[in-house]
Amino acid sequence: MFKTIKNIWHVQDLRNRIMFTLFIFIIYRIGSFVPVPGVNKDVFTLSNNAGNDLLGFLNTFSGGALKNFSIFALSIFPYITASIIVQLLSMDVIPKFAEWAKQGEYGKKKMAQITRYGTVILAIVQAFATSIGFNRLYGTEMVPNATFADYALIALVLTAGTSFLMWLGEQITDKGIGNGISLIIFAGIVAAIPGHIQTITTSEFMVEGQTFMNVMKWLAIVLVVILIVVGVIYVQQAIRKIPVQYAKRVVGNKMYGGQNTHIPLKINAAGVIPVIFAVSLLQFPIVIANFWSTHTWAKWVTKNLAHDMPLGMTLYILMIIGFTFFYTFVQMNPQQMADNMKKNGGYIPGIRPGKATQTYLTRVLTRLTMTGAIFLAAISILPIGLGALAKLPNSVQIGGTSILIVIGVALDTMKTIEGQLIKRHYKGFINK
Repeated sequence: MFKTIKNIWHVQDLRNRIMFTLFIFIIYRIGSFVPVPGVNKDVFTLSNNAGNDLLGFLNTFSGGALKNFSIFALSIFPYITASIIVQLLSMDVIPKFAEWAKQGEYGKKKMAQITRYGTVILAIVQAFATSIGFNRLYGTEMVPNATFADYALIALVLTAGTSFLMWLGEQITDKGIGNGISLIIFAGIVAAIPGHIQTITTSEFMVEGQTFMNVMKWLAIVLVVILIVVGVIYVQQAIRKIPVQYAKRVVGNKMYGGQNTHIPLKINAAGVIPVIFAVSLLQFPIVIANFWSTHTWAKWVTKNLAHDMPLGMTLYILMIIGFTFFYTFVQMNPQQMADNMKKNGGYIPGIRPGKATQTYLTRVLTRLTMTGAIFLAAISILPIGLGALAKLPNSVQIGGTSILIVIGVALDTMKTIEGQLIKRHYKGFINK
C-alpha cells in the first residue's frame, strides 16, 4: 500500500488531481463555518447540546454546516433531488428529455443544464422552508422580528451556497479525482466524525458510575461497526461473471474473434447512489412541512417521516430498493448488452443470441439487484436499531447510511486512482 501511495506522487497528472480535490475540500470546510447574515446560530448550538434530534441526521451529511447555519446549510441535497426528478422524467415521461438521454455527450450536457436549473429552484424552496420553519420552531429566536426581506436574504444566501457547492462538485469531477458530488457528501460525513467522538466521550465516559459497562458497550459497538464495514466491502466488491464466447470472423485477409471473456455483473451495481437518493427524497417533504410547522399535519409529517420512525423507515427501505433497481437497469441495460453481443458475434454458452440472451441477462441481473437492494436497506437501518438499543445520543447516530456512503465513495475513488496507475504501468491498491 505504501508503495502504491508513493507511486501516486510519481504521476504528475494524478498528483495534481488529488491536490485539486483536497483544495476543494478545504474550501468546503471553510464555507461550513461562514454564517448566514442576520441569523443567531447559537440557537442551533443550544438545541443540539440539549439532545434535540431535529438537526442530527441532516447535520451529519452537511459536516456540521446545518448546526452552524452556514452558507452551506442546505448541503448538496437540492442537487440530488433535482437529479432524481430529471432522471425519472427522462424515462419517456417527457419526450424531449428521453430524446436527450439517448444523444450521448450532447444530451448529457442538456440534462446537466436542466438539473442545474432545477437545483436552483428547489434550493430556493428549501431555503425559504428551512428559514421560516426553524424560526417558528425556536419561537422567532433565530431571526428576531423577521420580515419577508429577512427570509428572502437568507434564502438567497443559502441558494447561492448550494449552487456554489454544486459547482465545486462539478469541478472535482472535471479536474479532480472521482465523483465530485459524492465526494462532497463524503467530506461532510467524515468531517462530522470528530464531533461525534467528542460527544460520545462527554456523554459516556465523563460521568461517574458504570464506567466499566460503558467501556464494554462501546467495545461491542466498535466490533459491530467493523463487521458492518467488512460486510459492505465484501458485497461492494462481489461480482458474478457471465461467460461470453465470440465466434471467429474473417474480415478481408484477417481473422477476428474466437476469444472467451465474461460480463462482470456486480451484486450492487448501483453503489451508494440509491441510498443518497432515498435520503434526499425522504427529507424533502419534511423540509417543505417547515413552511407550516405550527399546523397539525406538518407536525405529523415531521415526526412520522423521520428515518427512525416506523413509517419513515418503511418508506426509506422501499425507496432504497426501488432506486437500486432503477439505477442498475439504467446503467446496465440487458437489451443493449444483448444487442451489442449479437452485433459482435458474441453469445453466452447454452443461450441463443438475441431475445433469449436478453431474457437471461434480465433474470440474472434482477436476482443480483434484489440481493444488493436488500443488503443496502438492511445495512442502512441496522445501526439505527443498534443505536437505539445502546442508547446513543441522537446527535451521534450516524447510521448505516453514512457507513455505506463513506465506504462506497472510498472504494470508487480507489478504483479511479488504480485505473490511472494501471494506465501508467503502476500497480494499484486493489489490483490482483
